Amino acid sequence: MSQNRRSQKKGYTHFGYEEVPIAEKRARVGAVFSSVARRYDLMNDLMSLGIHRLWKRFVVDLAAVRPGESVLDLAGGTGDLAAAFAAQVFRQGDSATSPGLVVLADINADMLAQARARLTDRGLVELPLVQANAECLPFADGSFDCITIGFGLRNVTDKDAALRSMARALKPGGRLLVLEFSKPRSSGLAKLYDQYSFKVLPTLGRLVARDEGAYRYLAESIRRHPDQETLKGMMEEAGLGRVQVYNLTGGIVAVHRGWRLE
Repeated sequence: MSQNRRSQKKGYTHFGYEEVPIAEKRARVGAVFSSVARRYDLMNDLMSLGIHRLWKRFVVDLAAVRPGESVLDLAGGTGDLAAAFAAQVFRQGDSATSPGLVVLADINADMLAQARARLTDRGLVELPLVQANAECLPFADGSFDCITIGFGLRNVTDKDAALRSMARALKPGGRLLVLEFSKPRSSGLAKLYDQYSFKVLPTLGRLVARDEGAYRYLAESIRRHPDQETLKGMMEEAGLGRVQVYNLTGGIVAVHRGWRLE
């Protein structure tokens, strides 16, 4: 049973370790990302010691996007994944039956503003940006060959609805890749990770992003997120098949890949 179905009260969900009304969670998550948007990239580098770039590279390689394909990057942050996919979709010298498409979507306007600035710096001024809720994507059925969501699913209020919406927007034969913090596979690593998460992350948040609470929420939201097997089952319930799980850095992060089979 997924996290979304275990709320203590009807109409409530979790915000970190708190139980809050559903509408309040959306507002509070929005406030978190508006607060950290300007220092989002710096904090990612500091928190992961730069390893987040290797995790994203793994996703790009696993997605195996080809020239001419259509890609949606949800919760796209400042555009790391979208830029990497654009380099593949629009690759020069390769034949393709269509011009290809890469769309970056995020529910938060402040994050989209940061994405636009970063993508402009990379020369990707025409890449479409869409403000969208993952639970009800504003795209027709079968729009994309590939959809990715990196470090965003745990912030979605109704994860089951979001997974169904993503599956619907995939073309038959299309794939969804979920990159997310998960559960360390060894008890020793889990203990070290807990110490780091609840002591170091909030301190970094206070000193660098000027928002300790946002990074305390980050640590708590990771603990409330479904583990590897639970998320695999949720993806299958959403209509995705051949779901595979790839543990990275001892399971601190996991990539789930599933396919829309029909």
